[in-house]
Amino acid sequence: MPNQLRAILILLVISLPLASYFLVFRPLNVQINHEKGDTEHREALLSKLQEETARDVNLQQANQDIQSSIRLIEARLPSNKEVDAVVRQVSNLAVESSLAPPAMRTGKPVQASLYKEQPIEMETAGSFVDFFTFLAKVEKLPRIMRIHDLKITREVRDDVELKATFTLSIYFQDENQVASQGGAK
Repeated sequence: MPNQLRAILILLVISLPLASYFLVFRPLNVQINHEKGDTEHREALLSKLQEETARDVNLQQANQDIQSSIRLIEARLPSNKEVDAVVRQVSNLAVESSLAPPAMRTGKPVQASLYKEQPIEMETAGSFVDFFTFLAKVEKLPRIMRIHDLKITREVRDDVELKATFTLSIYFQDENQVASQGGAK
């Protein structure tokens, strides 16, 4: 009988680790692998969320920078009531630059995106240097303007070397439109 007992004991010693492997360790390894995969997935999501949060902060800063730039540009836009003052200022610059007082013809304001554009056809005469000085002074004005349709013709009389015809466009904000947009916000 001792051989049978010995065989049972050997069988028991061998089957105990096998049974513990299949009943305990193998299911635990499956659960551990599943938890590792779930943890890796959550870490990837967390990393992606951290990137999005960092980008969101950058976007907020960029948005603030853009809003600041818009406010600076809008500060350079006169209201529709101030356009006349800008026209007088440009006319005075022409006279200060030794040009003939400009003849002006005001056109109808044109809607340009969120702002309006007031075209003014101007004609003046003088020397080339004086006209260049005038253009340099207009360029330094704080308001947003552009000169287009510039035609320069040669004039030969007294102190006049040239006659310049051009359209000066002054960009401005319509106070009525700004008030309605401010109320909508």
